Amino acid sequence: MSVDFEFKESYGFEDLISIISLLRAPGGCPWDREQTHFSIKKNFIEETYEVIEAINKENPAMLREELGDVLLQIALHCEMESEKGNFTLDDVVDELVKKLIVRHPHVFGEVQAENEAEALASWDKAKAETKAQKSQTESMLSVPRELPALMRAQKLQHKAAKVGFDWESLDGAMDKLEEEINELKMAVSHSGQSEIEEEFGDVLFSCVNVSRFLKTDSEEALTAASDKFLSRFSIVEGLAKERGIDMKASTIEELDLLWEEAKKIKSE
Repeated sequence: MSVDFEFKESYGFEDLISIISLLRAPGGCPWDREQTHFSIKKNFIEETYEVIEAINKENPAMLREELGDVLLQIALHCEMESEKGNFTLDDVVDELVKKLIVRHPHVFGEVQAENEAEALASWDKAKAETKAQKSQTESMLSVPRELPALMRAQKLQHKAAKVGFDWESLDGAMDKLEEEINELKMAVSHSGQSEIEEEFGDVLFSCVNVSRFLKTDSEEALTAASDKFLSRFSIVEGLAKERGIDMKASTIEELDLLWEEAKKIKSE
């Protein structure tokens, strides 16, 4: 079966819209036709993280490909809404351009911004005005609950700090973390699972607060810690295999000795 599509040496944005419409149309791709916003929403998340992977690897070819996959997700979602008569990809682009103009009064208006901080303040003010946010709570509620938990916590804390709801220094944040750890210990000793989970969440939230004062991104820091754990564990497993050690039958003390050895190997 042939389709009505012009094959070219090079394709542009309009060709993307055309092929997505064709894939979703009768006679197109059975899989594409069956998809909904909900059925592919996780694909969007996965593709976005693959873009982040390409950025971290500083791989332009990979980045180009992964950005294309994200663009595919955008085009698919827009096509679904276009089929319902709600909006098109052109409408999305139109709204985006208008938003960029409104939120850059320091570029397209009379507001002055001499540095990055002033430009960001100008953006935040314009954003609050266009969204009719009259309180900081409303601004905080606009942070999606669907964000990774550490990232969401850091954004909420940052917004609260803008109106003065913050510790004066790292010392206050560290003291609060210690307090929450003690409360978690008490909950473990005397409470049920729901309270333990609540107190554990408070510990994590306090850790994020500490990360802000340390000028550290909590999400990135945990990712780096996970990478370090994986690297050291790989060495531990290799040492155990070389020496005929059954890790499952070993005590934690025996495994800890291998762990300390792995740390030394990794630091050399």
